Amino acid sequence: MFGLIGHLTSLEHAQAVAKELGYAEYANQGLDFWCSAPPLIVEDITVTSITGQTIHGKYVESCFLPEMLATRRIKAATRKILNAMAHAQKHGINITALGGFSSIIFENFNLQQLPKIRNITLEFARFTTGNTHTAYVICRQVEQAAPKLGIDLSQATVAVCGATGDIGSAVCRWLNTNLSVGELLLVARDRDRLNALQTELGRGKIMELNEALPQADIVVWVASMPKGVEIDPTTLKQPCLLIDGGYPKNLANQVQYPGIHILKGGIVEHALDIDWKIMKIVNMDVPGRQLFACFAESMLLEFEKWHTNFSWGRNQITVEKMEKIGQVSIKHGFQPLLAFES
Repeated sequence: MFGLIGHLTSLEHAQAVAKELGYAEYANQGLDFWCSAPPLIVEDITVTSITGQTIHGKYVESCFLPEMLATRRIKAATRKILNAMAHAQKHGINITALGGFSSIIFENFNLQQLPKIRNITLEFARFTTGNTHTAYVICRQVEQAAPKLGIDLSQATVAVCGATGDIGSAVCRWLNTNLSVGELLLVARDRDRLNALQTELGRGKIMELNEALPQADIVVWVASMPKGVEIDPTTLKQPCLLIDGGYPKNLANQVQYPGIHILKGGIVEHALDIDWKIMKIVNMDVPGRQLFACFAESMLLEFEKWHTNFSWGRNQITVEKMEKIGQVSIKHGFQPLLAFES
């Protein structure tokens, strides 16, 4: 059995979803209530591969909200993720993906040092961040979408914003070796990590965001959108391919301009319908077919019976692992989303 640990994008969103799902006691409550609310299994899921194989899973709502980080309720946020993991393990789930901020919180606050949750000792091999599949899908989106816009990858300048993160560094490795893009611009906050990545790649220009964006034919955004950061679309090249790999995906609301083509990064489409509500709740355009690539990773690991933390730790994703998960992704009927946002 596979599991998905997720969360909603805001308190307002959470209240609306709770009402829709019939959790009246959650629907009219404020942030303090959500800080103490326990994790819930809110949906049973069945997925069928194009091979004919069928698997079953559960969606675990962590009840984490991004406002917990914004209002410095760090203990509440970390407790949410650990409790959701314990809840999944208690219900016998073999491999569970940490979606959205779940994996970021786990890594940034080093939660692996806190394996004991009440009477449960977390078995970390049961969990995956899903970042390897996400990075693979983003790279395939770059590869497949760029030619549609007349962008020659061998001559293109690609800016990776969030280059030193787990997904960003993996994307850089793939672009450097498998696609050999013309120029690679590395954008992130930590200069030491940028220097280390540049040394590893043997190439790449380290730049500030406002310097890199006007030079880029392709922008891969895999960083959280900090408050106060705004992108002026008039400074971008035309055409420009912008892959929004952050969460929540909000670049389309900020960057709307002729010649700027935006893809929801790290989203896959399944060949067969999945009967579930959760992707409708998070506003997927085709909720029966589309889902986050990190969630799909746990499905792929269940299909293949690879019950292990395939994606784990910071900057451990290799091109070889991306190719491996990519092969089984295609095998079971998943393809990168290639529909541009209007």
